[in-house]
Amino acid sequence: MSVLILGATSSIARAVAEQYAKLGHSLFIAARDAAEAERIASDIAIRFDTIAKSAAFDATAFDTHLDFVDSVESQLGELSVAVVAFGAMGDQGESEGDFAAAKRVIDINYTGAVSLCEALASRFEPRKRGALIGIASVAGDRGRASNYFYGSAKGAFALYLQGLRNRLHKANVTVTTVKLGFVDTRMTFGIETKLPIASPEATAQAIVNAQRRGADTLYYPQFWWGIMGIIKAIPERVFKKLSL
Repeated sequence: MSVLILGATSSIARAVAEQYAKLGHSLFIAARDAAEAERIASDIAIRFDTIAKSAAFDATAFDTHLDFVDSVESQLGELSVAVVAFGAMGDQGESEGDFAAAKRVIDINYTGAVSLCEALASRFEPRKRGALIGIASVAGDRGRASNYFYGSAKGAFALYLQGLRNRLHKANVTVTTVKLGFVDTRMTFGIETKLPIASPEATAQAIVNAQRRGADTLYYPQFWWGIMGIIKAIPERVFKKLSL
């Protein structure tokens, strides 16, 4: 089985790659930083005695995505699983004053992710096999003043994945939406919270397990399903007054 990891320089994506490598699968490591992607691929190939190739990709270079997927398959063979794990939180304050900054957050987290998913779906659907994992966020379940550009892009991506899942169900292709809470990554560094922060390794294991059982949606850590259920139920007139 061949697995494509998009955004592989993040700690979560790297841990997911390692989980698949442990299972003996061939990997293609793709990231904006070509040198780092190559380093990760070489490390995984040596440590897990598996095939691991790499290349750079640009989430916002939409016109290149179909060719990129074709290039991956020409090197690694037919893909079985693709993990869309890239993202950028951006700076909410900066984005509020500069739409170019906001657009970059939207283009990476939503437009670029959708473009790559469509390129992958165009290969999986006619074959009637394959699995796609999209990394979203609990931040997309409700708009909050502190991160509404990032949250809205991730929320839109989750809604897109829901529609894609329904479309590809007829072709026996699974689409798993992963909604992550706090995980110990660069994005959450310095955040003060009383809630438990998951490790990238435990998160990766949960993601791979969810894909293998054909899950539609995974909240992780799992208690975020209940937390977001409560947050979504708060009336707007009350929610506006909260500092979230």
